[in-house]
Amino acid sequence: MLVLGVGLGVLTGTVLQQLAPRLAQGAIGSTPKTAAGGTSPAAQTGLPDGRFEQKQELVALSQRWKALAAAQKDLKAGAFLLVLDDGRFAQLDSELPLPAASSIKTPILLAGLEDLDAGKLRWNEPLPLTKEVVGGGAGWMASRPIGTRFPFYEAATEMIRVSDNSATNLLIKRLGGKLALNARFQALGLGATVVNNWLPDLEGTNTTSPHDLARSIALVDTGEKLSPRGRDHFRTIMGTSRTNTLLPLGLLEGLGKESSDPDSELLARGVTVLNKTGDIGIAYSDAGLIELPNGQRAVAAFMVKGPFNDPRSADLIRAMAAAASQTLVGRSSPSPQPR
Repeated sequence: MLVLGVGLGVLTGTVLQQLAPRLAQGAIGSTPKTAAGGTSPAAQTGLPDGRFEQKQELVALSQRWKALAAAQKDLKAGAFLLVLDDGRFAQLDSELPLPAASSIKTPILLAGLEDLDAGKLRWNEPLPLTKEVVGGGAGWMASRPIGTRFPFYEAATEMIRVSDNSATNLLIKRLGGKLALNARFQALGLGATVVNNWLPDLEGTNTTSPHDLARSIALVDTGEKLSPRGRDHFRTIMGTSRTNTLLPLGLLEGLGKESSDPDSELLARGVTVLNKTGDIGIAYSDAGLIELPNGQRAVAAFMVKGPFNDPRSADLIRAMAAAASQTLVGRSSPSPQPR
C-alpha cells in the first residue's frame, strides 16, 4: 500500500505539472475573456465573429432594392448588406461614391480608435477648439469659447451621439488632417471614402459608399481591426447615436410595426441596431451593425442622393431597410413602398 501510494502521488504530481500552464492560461474548461475582462461575443453566442466576405447573393433582395430605386427616377441610391456569419449579401450600386454627409463619422471613429489602440493618443487627451475646426450645424461644441479643450473620448462620443461637426473636425485634425486620414481610409480598403472639407460639408464633397460604410463597421465587429477593448469602445459609442428614423425604423416597418421608439421595439423582438446616419438635405444615409434574433450579425448601409430636403430620399432608405428586414427576420404582409 505504501509503494502504491507513493506511485500515485508521483503520477498525480506529474499530471498537475503538465496541466498547470494550461490552467493558468484558462485553456481548460474556461470561457474566453476580452481584454476588458468581459466574455467575448463569440463565447456568449457560440458563433464565430464572422468575416467581411461575400459568398451567396440574396438575389431577390438585390432585385427588390433595384425596383424600389428605379421607381424614383431622379434619386440616386446605393445599398449593401452582408451577414457576417455566413456571407449572404445583397447589393445595389454598393461601391458608387456618394456624398457622405455625417455617415463618414463612422470610419473616422474607427481611425481614432486605431490610434488609441496603438498608443498614438490617449483616451482623455485634450483636443483644443480652434477657429479652423469650428463647424456649424449639428452639435454643441461650436458654442464653446475658442481654446476650450475637450478630451478625446468626449469628442469621439459626441461626434456619434449628436453628430457634432466640431467634434468631428477636432478628430480629423488630431488624426493628421484630411490627407493623412484619406490615406488611412485607403489602407483600410475604403476606396470611396474621402474627406475633402471640414464638416458639415453641405456641398457634399466628402464621399463614401454603402460598401465602405458596411466594411468600416465589419472590420471592428469581426476582430480584424481594433483590440477587444477598442471594439467595446466602438460599440458603446455607436450605441449612443440618437437618430433612429432611417435604418432602425425601416427595419421595424419591415416587421409590420411602427413606433416613435424603434430601438426599443426592435430590441423586444430580438433585434439590436448600432447605426450612424447622415443628412445634408441633398443626401441621406444610414449604416449600422444589426444583431439578429438568432445571434447572427449583419452590416447594412443605405445612401440616397436627390433634390434638397426631398422626403422621398429618407422614405427610400426605410423601404430598402424594410425589405432587408423581411429577408433576414421574415414577415407575411407586403413591404412598405416609398411615400
